[in-house]
Parts: sequence; structure tokens; C-alpha cells
Amino acid sequence: MEKIRKASHAGSWYTDNPQELAEQLDGWLRAAGLAKSSDVRGVIAPHAGYSYSGRAAAYAFGNIDPTNISRIFLLGPSHHYYTPKCALSRATVYKTPIGDLPIDEEVNDELKATGNFEYMDLRVDEAEHSMEMHLPYLAKVFQGYPVKIVPILVGALSAESEALYGRLLAKYVDDTKNFFSVSSDFCHWGSRFNYMHYDKSHGAIYKSIEALDKMGMDIIETGDPDAFKQYLSETDNTICGRHPISVFLHMLKNSSAKIKIRFLRYEQSSQCKHMRDSSVSYASAVGKVDA
Repeated sequence: MEKIRKASHAGSWYTDNPQELAEQLDGWLRAAGLAKSSDVRGVIAPHAGYSYSGRAAAYAFGNIDPTNISRIFLLGPSHHYYTPKCALSRATVYKTPIGDLPIDEEVNDELKATGNFEYMDLRVDEAEHSMEMHLPYLAKVFQGYPVKIVPILVGALSAESEALYGRLLAKYVDDTKNFFSVSSDFCHWGSRFNYMHYDKSHGAIYKSIEALDKMGMDIIETGDPDAFKQYLSETDNTICGRHPISVFLHMLKNSSAKIKIRFLRYEQSSQCKHMRDSSVSYASAVGKVDA
């Protein structure tokens, strides 16, 4: 029986008008001006409301060549529901205003059989925005192509668990029909986020935030999950998708496919100049086969 996950954030975080949404995404993808490449096997992209991060996200999704991909793994952080594990969806289809994406139930069962995954109920699934914000872009890019998705809600994992899930999922990286969409915003800065790290040597606050984020992005590009872990423990940077990114780094490290992550875009929701200001950073990257 079909179990639907509604597009619960449509109409608030992005428009629920199909034509408007399609035009908006098309416009951003065109403006990014990226060439499609079959070497792109994964992305790291933001998940804020489209008025904030929609344009930046196009730099992740604009590179995708949908021709040979039949399955998309979604890795998103959990904002409202606590679990020390990774959780799979009970839904059979994820709705978007511009086309629905069916769940690959076979892979879901395969993952569940490992004993390392739990199921999230539909309420938890629909409350979470981290993966939903990638869906309209994926529906757009894969329009007309028969593709299934495997949403994985990544909980508050220990370093050991990140490595474990990375090893478990690495075999899927070796299958070129699989694609990976990793969801994360970068620094959440300001008193409302309880994070106000400021290195005055960089000048204005927003420059300090950028330097901090860029340092993290450079480390992610090295593909070293331990160095990323070290960076997080030293800076406490509020990268909300740190667990999905870490799992992805462990996946790439444990797979025989040589995939290199490269960041293509960086933006901030606003420029912090005073300690009372706040902002969220958005960074978009592609994981590309390294010849």
C-alpha cells in the first residue's frame, strides 16, 4: 500500500505553486551556468528556505547528469528528533509540487537487515526539512528519468558510528548508478544559535565566519573524516549536517571509487557586522570522480 510523505514545507519554505517552483529552479540552475557531468556522483547542498539558500543550492544540483543514475541516497541531519542511529523512512513515496519520488524499498529492507538502522515514523519524517529541501531540485533535475530514493535521517552519531555507517554504505558508492545528496548548512552565527566565535584578525565578523567556514570546507575537500572531526572539536563550528558529511567522508574513504569533493559556492544569509547580528552560511559542493 502506498504511504505518502507530504511536501510538508511547501507553501512556507518554498512555493507550493508547481509552475512557479519549476521556473524558479530553472532560473537558478541556468544562472549557475554549470555543465552537466556524468562524473558527478554526489553533492553537499544547503537546506534553508529557498529565499535564503535556493540560489546557492543550484551550484550543487546544476552539475548532475541524470542519464545513468537510478537511485539517490539522501543523507540529512535530524533537527527535531533525537536518535544515536540512522533512521529509514516508512513512506513509499515522497511528494513534491513538481513530481513525486518513490522510495527504493528493496534497499531500505537491505539496510534494515543490517540491524544498524531504525525506522522514523511519518510524523518525524514530515517534521524534518533537511532532506525535503533537496527534493524539488532532484525532482527537477531527474524529470523524465526513472529514479528511486533512499532517505536516511542521520542522528547524533558518535565518531565510531559515523565510521560504521560509512563502511556499511561504501559499497553503494562503488555502483555508478547510485547518487548521493548530502544535506547541510554551514555556520549558524549569533546569540540565538549560542555561537559567537569571532577572530578579529580577519576584520569584520562576517569575514571571520567566512574564514572559519572556508577552513572546514578545505578540510572536507581533503576527504579526511578524522581531520574534519578534529576541526569540529577545535572550532565548535555549528555545521548542522556535520554527521551526514562525516558519514559521507567515511563512505568515500571506504569505497574503491575515487571521488573528490569540491566546493563551488559559498554564501551567507546576511553579513554580520555587530555582535547582535546573526547569519547562516550556505555552501554547495560536488563529489566528482577523480581521474
